Amino acid sequence: MKASQLLKDKLYIEYIHDLLTEKTLSLEEIIHHKNTTRLRHCLSVSYRNYRICRFLNLDAKAAARAGLLHDYFFYDRKEFNKNNKGVGHMRSHPAAALANASDSFELTEKEADIILSHMWPVTLKKPRFAESVVIIIVDKYCAVLELLGMMKNKKRL
Repeated sequence: MKASQLLKDKLYIEYIHDLLTEKTLSLEEIIHHKNTTRLRHCLSVSYRNYRICRFLNLDAKAAARAGLLHDYFFYDRKEFNKNNKGVGHMRSHPAAALANASDSFELTEKEADIILSHMWPVTLKKPRFAESVVIIIVDKYCAVLELLGMMKNKKRL
């Protein structure tokens, strides 16, 4: 997905513009899935989530916003795993992302559920909304592309 496509979608930008704070943009400094940054991953998930939910006549606004915030944590996951024996990053980061997002932004119940359940079934938090199920699939799809290096091109999200 090209960044220009995302930026041309005025409704999408309207939904997420208030989330694009300095703190959120600082996620660009954190490498994520080896071949991208955490911000690029979150934007990629957010936009795909938004497009699919819009196509399915679901809550595209909640999907876009929660997609952007689903990995809203600022620690190095490798260091976390070294220092937190027994409770791995994959299971704990949705709660950390939700806590950080809730501290920074006002979230709806649906947005909170999307963030918290995006790692199901790795976590035990089952999704309560259709939009939560969509992000589970979209996040894995984006992660696989990133890990395989298919999204290395800096012009793509």
